[in-house]
Amino acid sequence: MNTGEEQGYTTDYGDTGHTRTRLPESNPYGSTPRRPGRSSSRGLITVVGVVVLLIAAIAFANRGGGSSTDGSSGKGSAPQTSSTAASGTRPVDTKSGGIPSGFAHTKQGAQSAAANYAVVLVSSGILKPTRRSAIIRQVFASDQQAALTDKFNKAYNKQFLRNLGLDANGNAAAGHTYVSRTVPIGTKTASYAGSTAKIDVWCTGVFGTVGNDSTNPVTSDWFTMAFELSWSNGDWKISSFSQKNGPAPVPGDDKASSADQMAKAIQEYGGFTYAR
Repeated sequence: MNTGEEQGYTTDYGDTGHTRTRLPESNPYGSTPRRPGRSSSRGLITVVGVVVLLIAAIAFANRGGGSSTDGSSGKGSAPQTSSTAASGTRPVDTKSGGIPSGFAHTKQGAQSAAANYAVVLVSSGILKPTRRSAIIRQVFASDQQAALTDKFNKAYNKQFLRNLGLDANGNAAAGHTYVSRTVPIGTKTASYAGSTAKIDVWCTGVFGTVGNDSTNPVTSDWFTMAFELSWSNGDWKISSFSQKNGPAPVPGDDKASSADQMAKAIQEYGGFTYAR
């Protein structure tokens, strides 16, 4: 796939609520390889601890800003084909600070915004103080930015970064690369009222440090992020968010790649812009 200039779609099926993933483009958030296979018990324990730390830090940063979801749902109609079929509708034509922006003022636009915001909030960029400030200004509602800047800075403090093997600027040691990339699997609209929306994004991701002597090898995780969005200044912005673990499939038995293979994949593969 082309990791340079994004390619558009011309077929338009309307605002049907279908799911589509755009072709890859150059990745402004960091880098990531494919999912590794099983590692030793000690390595798995270490990695799980790192992933828990990352999710816990996000939860701390968002404490007091909306309610989290428990993933339960009542009985309802069975899923329909339209909930996963491709719509062919372009999500956005612009970016601001490397982050997709200018989403449509529709239910589909809110879902696209939530998917793309999930990617950037659990990226390696959020761990870098200078990049973090730009992300907060771009994706959060203006009345939330000051408080969240303080909360995120406290969550991603020097000790937290040190636990991930990073320095105070969020950089890995020489010869190492820290990976944190999120892949939305799908979105669900909990509610939509024109100027506000509640969107759930089911995600998987890869997290860890690439390097021959890394003690935090790259592994995968599954989680769901719940967003409350508001329409502000011509775009969807986050008013609050929360996250929970899963749903997760039965782990596969893939053969783990070498550190060199992972590092090469990180450099070669770009990210995506996500759309409903």
